[in-house]
Amino acid sequence: MLLLKILRTSGENIVIICDRELLGQTLKEGDLKLEVKESFYGGREASVEECLRALQDATIGNLVGSIVEHAAKAGIINPENVIRLQNVPHAQLVRL
Repeated sequence: MLLLKILRTSGENIVIICDRELLGQTLKEGDLKLEVKESFYGGREASVEECLRALQDATIGNLVGSIVEHAAKAGIINPENVIRLQNVPHAQLVRL
């Protein structure tokens, strides 16, 4: 199950998505560390399709988990810009 959070502030549409089972985990890979904190990533349950629709309108996006691969297949995220921490995909997007 995916968790989706949408924040609208100062002209930005920030979309935050993660796999529910990653919530509360800390992912490490070399010098990189990502804390999947509930305060940031906690959102409402949503389908893959709903998350992809939300990403279409995002000016900023932060994605962790299975949604990254769906977003790459949909052409929203460039697969070359995806990093993996403990084999979990993570990507960010910014539209100017």
